Amino acid sequence: MGPRSRERRAGAVQSTNDSSALSKRSLAARGYVRDPYAALLVPGAARRAPLIHRGYYVRARAVRHYVRAFLKQTGALHAAPRAQILSLGAGFDSLYFRLKTAGRLARAAVWEVDFPDVARRKAERIGETPELCALTGPFQRGKPASALYFESVDYRILGLDLRQLQRVDETLGAAGLDPASPTLLLAEAVLTYLEPESAAALIAWAAGRFPNALFVVYEQMRPQDAFGQFMLQHFRQLNSPLHGLERFPDVEAQRRRFLQAGWTACGAVDMNEFYRCFLPAEERRRVENIEPFDEFEEWHLKCAHYFILAASRGDTFSHILVFPPSEVFPRVNPALPSGVFPASVVTSKGQCPNLKRYGHASVLVSPDVILSAGGFGDQEGRHCRVSQFHLFSRDCDSEWKGSQIRSCGTGVQWDGRLYHTMTRLSESQVLVLGGRLSPVCPALGVLQLQFCKSEDNRTEDLKVTITKAGRKDDSILSCWRHSATEVSYQNQEYLFVYGGRSVVEPVLSDWHFLHVETMTWVQIPVEGEAPEARHSHSASTWQGGALIAGGLGASEEPLNSVFFLRPISCGFLWESVDIQPPVTPRYSHTAHVLNGKLLLVGGVWIHSSSFPGVTVINLTTGLSSEYQIDTTYVPWPLMLHNHTSILLPEEQQLLLLGGGGNCFSFGTYFNPHTVTLDLSSLSAGQ
Repeated sequence: MGPRSRERRAGAVQSTNDSSALSKRSLAARGYVRDPYAALLVPGAARRAPLIHRGYYVRARAVRHYVRAFLKQTGALHAAPRAQILSLGAGFDSLYFRLKTAGRLARAAVWEVDFPDVARRKAERIGETPELCALTGPFQRGKPASALYFESVDYRILGLDLRQLQRVDETLGAAGLDPASPTLLLAEAVLTYLEPESAAALIAWAAGRFPNALFVVYEQMRPQDAFGQFMLQHFRQLNSPLHGLERFPDVEAQRRRFLQAGWTACGAVDMNEFYRCFLPAEERRRVENIEPFDEFEEWHLKCAHYFILAASRGDTFSHILVFPPSEVFPRVNPALPSGVFPASVVTSKGQCPNLKRYGHASVLVSPDVILSAGGFGDQEGRHCRVSQFHLFSRDCDSEWKGSQIRSCGTGVQWDGRLYHTMTRLSESQVLVLGGRLSPVCPALGVLQLQFCKSEDNRTEDLKVTITKAGRKDDSILSCWRHSATEVSYQNQEYLFVYGGRSVVEPVLSDWHFLHVETMTWVQIPVEGEAPEARHSHSASTWQGGALIAGGLGASEEPLNSVFFLRPISCGFLWESVDIQPPVTPRYSHTAHVLNGKLLLVGGVWIHSSSFPGVTVINLTTGLSSEYQIDTTYVPWPLMLHNHTSILLPEEQQLLLLGGGGNCFSFGTYFNPHTVTLDLSSLSAGQ
């Protein structure tokens, strides 16, 4: 890489500081953390999304955990020299001011290193802000030729390039950093922006330079899966690519990296595990209730792709690395794959729009017609709540064709709902239940979609009329992320509507029966111990009852339980399905029953470092097996959450439609193609 390319890339990396600083300011403004200094250090204001807030919150809490543990340990060493905190790539972080206000720097000092332009701007900002100067006390500003931009009795800001280690070492020494003193090194999203050789040299330099130290690192990992690929693509587009992830893709590889570089001990966890194990339940509940939130998939995926690592040198800080026992956050890895389901892109005639959306619903109206509606997606080049219906039809040559259709008539218009359900009533009617317009606005009312073909009976000319169904005051279903399953009782057909969430309740455990013929809600006795509350689960019709699998529970933790609502003479009975080996807890998946086997397709899980394929559960024996999805012939990435799927049992195929999500600060991703899974190997293995 030439000098100009390095300069451009350094500038791109520096720009991530400005974005991060605004996010931290927004985080404090919304009350996630107490940090009055973020607003003083960063001029201007930017209101970040709740998903961004959560991501920066768990990062801040992880770093705070180790800073406090380090200062507590060094504070107990009364005969030891003054403790040192060396923040690498510190940006506009307010750590020094928070520690000074809390009285935690009586026997400690802070050194910060960042690119010269970032260090200069921060030093200038502090110097012109009286509230900050009052905390630093008397200070000196460095000369233009000096790398020391700010110096007070316990705070120094240096402008250095971390790739130039010899100069870094010499300048830090001249600025008073004592290698013999207990030292905490912080690197938040720093090492990954360095070329692998530079990052390795920095880790080894720190191990050799500080015999009594703790090195805390926060950065990205898991580049192989769909979310990881989209994350890598985002940073490449910013001209600040992530380095070293292929060589160190997970926490175990990162641990080995530090141990082999000379560190005495090392521990690391992903941010899902940190959030669950290190934060009290009361604090988690506080954070989860600060503002409306409904992006659970992306929250868990983001946390699965970042880690916090602590490596110690010497014996003083080794106990800080002790992580909670595995039973607090048990790993539930899926069994070794029993087979593979080949995936391929569904080819279609002519130029037809793709189904780029998520949070939608799809239904097989007839053997050759699939209707999808709602969700958030790409509509005419704009990302929005989708108002157009998507029709996927198959001709006599067994080729699929997609088209966009709008509602017709002057009556009810599609309201743009997400996370609703759709159920086929006939080849010309579909029932829509629940959904939301936003996390604080449910989509009220039951809708009925009526299809009208043209005079020449062409499917592509299908028109849709929307009417309100049920009573005008029907407010039973003010929920979303629920399920609606066809069940039978006394030779009558019902929809069993279960679970979900609402504006008032973050997770629901109630259920309702809708009599299909009369469109009225009825009471039917249900016996047995009911499942725990859940949303984003799957529900499948089987033997006149309903199979409920997985979902997200009351503590925002994925579930792995499977329940069968079995028909009995006086109503229904809840039964727990015993599965061996236990399946990995998951949610935001889809499910189907094929030849007496329950298929759980895709989804999100946090208790395994692998990514979901298809779990197959034999409903007679309770035995489970895992099948990988072979994406060799499918454009990658393929995100299997917030998607829908349609089973074509005669063809032994499963169609995957839509899917994706708002991927943290990396942008929004939509699966670009409809994909088919070949399930024939499942029947062959019977």
